[in-house]
Amino acid sequence: MKIAIYGYGNLGKGVELAVRQNPDTELFGVFTRRAPETVQTVLPDTKVYPAADIVSYKNDIDVLVICGGSATDLPAMTPALAADFNVIDSFDTHADIPKHFAAVDAAARQGGNIAVISVGWDPGMFSLNRLYANAILPDGKDYTFWGKGVSQGHSDAIRRIEGVADARQYTIPVQAALDSVRAGENPELSTREKHTRLCYVVAKDGADKARIEQEIKTMPKYFSDYDTTVNFISQEELDRDHKGIPHGGFVIRTGSTGVNGENKHVIEYSLKLDSNPEFTASVLVAYARAAYRLQQRGDTGCKTVFDIAPADLSVKSHEEIIASML
Repeated sequence: MKIAIYGYGNLGKGVELAVRQNPDTELFGVFTRRAPETVQTVLPDTKVYPAADIVSYKNDIDVLVICGGSATDLPAMTPALAADFNVIDSFDTHADIPKHFAAVDAAARQGGNIAVISVGWDPGMFSLNRLYANAILPDGKDYTFWGKGVSQGHSDAIRRIEGVADARQYTIPVQAALDSVRAGENPELSTREKHTRLCYVVAKDGADKARIEQEIKTMPKYFSDYDTTVNFISQEELDRDHKGIPHGGFVIRTGSTGVNGENKHVIEYSLKLDSNPEFTASVLVAYARAAYRLQQRGDTGCKTVFDIAPADLSVKSHEEIIASML
């Protein structure tokens, strides 16, 4: 199965590495909007092509993994490319997924291709676990916690503040809230009660640190609804202690069964990731395999993680799965 990467940032690099771990996949190459000769790939033998030429390779690529951003890239890229390729994306703007699905579905059906959108861990693996838990415990309550992990969007928002040279922002679950949920207490939790935000900021020389801290803590949609801590550190400290992109989180459903709901149950799924983009890339490659198999069977259109059988994700045969995992 020949996989190609469209867009080469942290996620694209993760896909490049993930393909190497899957014996039934081969990397065709990377397509980039930059000048190909300026792109330094993780693996020395990875080929790099201009994005403008991608349709010329339509018959050479089985699945195209689109590694763009959800804000502006994927809403345009995925429908456009789904007309000519089987595609996978990691679109993660939850409120806009239905609209994105409709646009991609129309393009994929027109081209006779398979598209799988919103693949990753949330949306993605967390979504599956929310669905499974809801089906099993219809009388219950859902909770999702994220972190501890680097929020790349929030870190970027801090870097855009005047006087900021660099920054990392961590999202951290509130332990008391987690403990209450796990105890089956079904708390009603506000945004502030579920997560805190921890910021490490490198200020430019002479910058007003008090103003920067105030701008961070009052930033609408990003920090104003959270208890936020701002720590000013040197660039050397940031590079040494905060160079990774870890993340993770918890999906929990609490519910009850019995004549009067007297028996309580807690379902929990958790992730602890050293590298958010590399883990997300690994999920994308597994779903690329499923997309290829669906297309081989003559299926078309847009799919989500809800629509794909778990067996289609595995490199193992159906017989091996039943014998070793069931």
